[in-house]
Amino acid sequence: MLNQLIIRDFAIVEQLDLELKQGMTVVSGETGAGKSIMLHALGLTLGDRAESGTVRHGADKTDISASFTIDNLPQVSQWLEEHDLDNAGECILRRVITKEGRSRCYINGRATPAGQVRALGEHLIAIHGQHEHQRLLKKDHHRELLDNFAGESKLASQTREHFQHWQQLAQTLQQLSEQSAEQTARVQLLRYQIEELDQLALLPDELKQLESEQKTLANAGEILNTGHQMINLASDNDENNCIQLLNHCLHLLSDIQAESPSVRQASEMLNSALIQVEEASTEMRHYLDRVEVNPERQQEVEERLSTIYEIARKHRITPEQLPEFHIRLSDELSSLNRSDAELDQLAEAVAAAQRTYLELAEKLSKKRSQAAKRLSKLVDQQLHSLGMPSAQISVHLQTLEKPTANGLEDVEFLIITNKGQPAKPLAKIASGGELSRISLAIQVITAQTSTTPTLIFDEVDVGIGGAIAEVVGKLLRQLGESAQILCVTHQPQVASQGHQHLFVSKRSDSTHTHTWIEQLDNDSRIQEIARMLGGIDITERSIEHAKEILGMG
Repeated sequence: MLNQLIIRDFAIVEQLDLELKQGMTVVSGETGAGKSIMLHALGLTLGDRAESGTVRHGADKTDISASFTIDNLPQVSQWLEEHDLDNAGECILRRVITKEGRSRCYINGRATPAGQVRALGEHLIAIHGQHEHQRLLKKDHHRELLDNFAGESKLASQTREHFQHWQQLAQTLQQLSEQSAEQTARVQLLRYQIEELDQLALLPDELKQLESEQKTLANAGEILNTGHQMINLASDNDENNCIQLLNHCLHLLSDIQAESPSVRQASEMLNSALIQVEEASTEMRHYLDRVEVNPERQQEVEERLSTIYEIARKHRITPEQLPEFHIRLSDELSSLNRSDAELDQLAEAVAAAQRTYLELAEKLSKKRSQAAKRLSKLVDQQLHSLGMPSAQISVHLQTLEKPTANGLEDVEFLIITNKGQPAKPLAKIASGGELSRISLAIQVITAQTSTTPTLIFDEVDVGIGGAIAEVVGKLLRQLGESAQILCVTHQPQVASQGHQHLFVSKRSDSTHTHTWIEQLDNDSRIQEIARMLGGIDITERSIEHAKEILGMG
C-alpha cells in the first residue's frame, strides 16, 4: 500500500509530507484548490510524462517521492528482484524534474527508465479517472474492461504480441515470395549457364597449353623444314657443318707453339661453343621428334579453342576469366538455393506462429465468454443499487471474419435502460448521468477483482448525488476493507464514508499562492462536510446534517 507521499516544489505546492493509511481516504476541497495535484504528483512518480509548469515558480527542481509497503505483494518483490533492485519490504519511487525540463525516475535509489517505472506502477496503483464514463463510449475500452475483470490482461497482451509476430513473419514471407518469383528465372538461367560451363570443363592453364599447341600444329611443316636445316648446318652436313668447322679451329690452335693466355682462352671458348652446338642439335632433334603434321589434332584443338572463345564472348569476359566466372555463378546458384530452403523454413515459421496465436486467441475467447456473463450479472446488481432498477447490461461478443491483434471477437457493452426495449450501444441510449453510474458500477466490480493494493477514484461520482451518492460512498468504503482506496470527491455523502479525510486548500500571500493538504480531525471534518452540503454560510442546521451523515448525531 501507499504509506507516504513527499512533494517538494511541484506546481503551487512548496512542501508536503503526507502520511496515508489503509482503508478509504477521501480528498475534498473547494473547486480550484488543487485536489488533483496530489494525484498528478503521484502519477509522476509512476512514470507519467511531465508537462510544462511542473516546477514551482522560483524553484530549481521538483522532487516527489512515494513510499509503498510491499510485504504482502509477492509480484512486486519478484519484479524488483528480476530487475536487480533493492528489496527490503519497501518500494520507494522518486521523480526529479529540473526547471530546464530534464527528468529522472528512481526506484529504491537507482535511476530507472520511465517505461520500467510504469511497468512496476501497474502492480502498485490502479487509477479510475473522472473521465472514465467518456471512455465507455469506445469499444476498445469495453474489451480492456472485460479482460481486466477476467484477470486475463496478460493473456490479451500475449495474444497481441503473437499476432504481431505472426503478421511480421507473414509480411516477410510475402516479400520474399515476390522476390522468389523473380529469382526463379534467374535460377533457370544460372543452371543453363553452369551446365554449359560444366560441359566445357576448362582446366587450369588449359587455355595457354591449347593456344601454344595450336600455334605449333598450324606451323608444323615450316617448323620441321627450318629445324632440319638448322640441324644440318650445325652437325649433319658432310661438309662445312658447325661442328666440323669448330674442330678444325681447335686443331689449328693446337699447332700454335706459344704459351699464351690468349691462345689458351680462345681454345676454351671454342670448346665451349662446340659443346653448345652439339647440345643445341640434340635438343632440336628431340623437339622435332615431337612435332608432327596432324590435321585432325589441329582441328580438334582449334574447335576446342573456338568453343572457349565463344562462351567467353557470350558472357562478355575474356577467356582467361572463365574459371573464376564459373565459380561465381555456382556460388550465386547455391545462395539462391539456400534462399529457397529458407523460404520453406519461413513458411513453416509463419504456420507455427499462426497456430500459437490461434491457441492463445481461442483461449482468450473462452475466458471472455465466461467473464462476460459474470460481469453482466454483477454490473446489473450494482446498477439497481445505483437507481437504475430496470437497467440490464450485456457484454456482446461478435466473432470477427479475420483474426486481429485483439483476438477473434469484437467486445461491446449493450444496455437496456427500460423494460421492453432492445439492447443498444451505450453511446446511443445512455444519458450523461446514466453513463456516470454505469461507469461507476463497472469500476467498482472490476476493483473488487483487482490484485492492485491501492485504488484511486478521481471524481468518479460526477453526475450523481443524494441517496445514490450515499450508496457510492458505502461501496467505496466496502472496497476499503480489503484494499487502500483514495477518493477525490465533491459529494458529502461519499466523503462521509472515508476512514481518513484529507482537505485541500489554496492560500495566498502578497507574492505567492500555495496549496495545502491537511488531515481533518472530527471537528474539522464536520465543518468540511457541512461546507460540502452547500449554502453560502455554514449553519447550525448544516452542522447537524453533517453530524448525521457522519453518524455523529
